[in-house]
Amino acid sequence: MQLDPLNSPYPVPWTWVLAALTEAQPKDSPKIRYYRSQSLLSPDERYAAYSRIQIQIAPDNFASRVSSVLFLENLKTGDLQTITASSPFADNPFMPTSDARPAGSIAILIPVAWSEQGDRVLAREFESLFGTDIASDFAVVWDRQQNRTYTIAPTRVQYSNAILLGWSQNEPDKVLFRAGNLGDENWPICSVDVSGQTAIAHQDQPITFGHIANNIWAGPQAHR
Repeated sequence: MQLDPLNSPYPVPWTWVLAALTEAQPKDSPKIRYYRSQSLLSPDERYAAYSRIQIQIAPDNFASRVSSVLFLENLKTGDLQTITASSPFADNPFMPTSDARPAGSIAILIPVAWSEQGDRVLAREFESLFGTDIASDFAVVWDRQQNRTYTIAPTRVQYSNAILLGWSQNEPDKVLFRAGNLGDENWPICSVDVSGQTAIAHQDQPITFGHIANNIWAGPQAHR
């Protein structure tokens, strides 16, 4: 079983992150490691979503950075599109950009579900800081018809941590989170639309579509 800092139903590769931080580091060894998630196929199997995660290991582990990017592949044409979140620690590590993220930032984006029609994909953006209790999820939704990406989190709700659960079964255009404060026993489930409008979701359940394709190239990548 995969470890996950928030005990999410869609775990990030936290075991790999911890292993990268604790492995021996000879002076001439690369300081960057890569990981590729498994592919999540759309219900019609026309598209695949997968992420590539990068950890930049610093001499002080708490100053290391983890970042990621989501890829959407058209399996018929081979066209590839990149998706990034617009949450606080999000960054595309594979494009030239100024790095304004704080030392120790963690931003891991992984695909969670497709919509039933395959026109939207839902991804989990887990964000944290090494050595702190800061940890929460954002939802990233890519709309194929609009070719637009939305980054979503609960609003007008008091919480320290939010956990993405999936699409809303009652309102399929919304996503569900469980959000609460550390130490509280009962965390309510919230439904959130792409504009961030949030409501308590009574008698709702998460639902997901699509299926995992187990690829031999998933997992830790060769050092570069």
